[in-house]
Amino acid sequence: MRIRVAQPDDAQAVVALRATVYPYLVRGVESTRKMIAEPPPEGGWTAFVAEVDSQVVGWVSAQRVHWTSTPDFGELNLLHVHPEHRRRGIGNALLSAATAHLRPLGVRQVRGTAQPEALPFARQHGYEPSRELRYSALDLAPAPELSDSPPGVRLHPIADVDPHLLYAAEVAAARDEPGDVPVDTISYDIWQYEVWNNLGLDKASSVAAVVDGEVAAFSLVKRDGDRMWSDFTGSVAAYRGRGLARLAKTAALSRAAADGVRVAYTSNDEANAPMLAINARLGYRPVATQWSCLADLS
Repeated sequence: MRIRVAQPDDAQAVVALRATVYPYLVRGVESTRKMIAEPPPEGGWTAFVAEVDSQVVGWVSAQRVHWTSTPDFGELNLLHVHPEHRRRGIGNALLSAATAHLRPLGVRQVRGTAQPEALPFARQHGYEPSRELRYSALDLAPAPELSDSPPGVRLHPIADVDPHLLYAAEVAAARDEPGDVPVDTISYDIWQYEVWNNLGLDKASSVAAVVDGEVAAFSLVKRDGDRMWSDFTGSVAAYRGRGLARLAKTAALSRAAADGVRVAYTSNDEANAPMLAINARLGYRPVATQWSCLADLS
């Protein structure tokens, strides 16, 4: 077994590993390749893979978080090991490599995620469960029925929307999203990298609900073949209570289904009652649970 920095040519093996451990997550090979080859411009992002006999059997990425005002906050993203290679020290080695990367960046508090069966491992390494995350799936045969838009509301694929308007709506909607830290400092450049220029973003299926020239609500679709991920559905506070987030999400699901998507996945904090209610009404079914876990590196 050896731990090394991930390379762009690892993308196919990394996606295959993720599909084994997290079949409800969606990220394609090309978007993964780009993420490794051209990491975010802030935060010191890096990723490590574990190899056994030249086969990728483990992964973790690490960065100092750039989208929150909480100081010295970092993130370990999706530390996971192939089920056939667990209990051999691979997870420990990946965690050590990621932690060693974060300390020189000034990270003092770090967040990771863990499946329920991995919570003992997390606690053993000083990570305490913080928030429960629900993962859900929706079969799109048939797609949810789209109702008529209310007066004054126009639905547009985001390909036809000024990205600055969509960015403004995302920033506004994210401010009160439940989570471990606020999402309140994302720059336009970072948003462009992570959202607008993401190779997996389906701009024809993603939908914005526009009112008086402003994006009032939106639903973003990231796609890999016939599978999609609802990346973020939200509405600006001033327009809430009018069903616009559900309208945008229904329209996005319908457009994706018409273009060949067969199953949609999403995740929500268990405290996000409004979005969970929307998903339940659309017919989503829970498929997995994970926990965000926090550790103090200081």
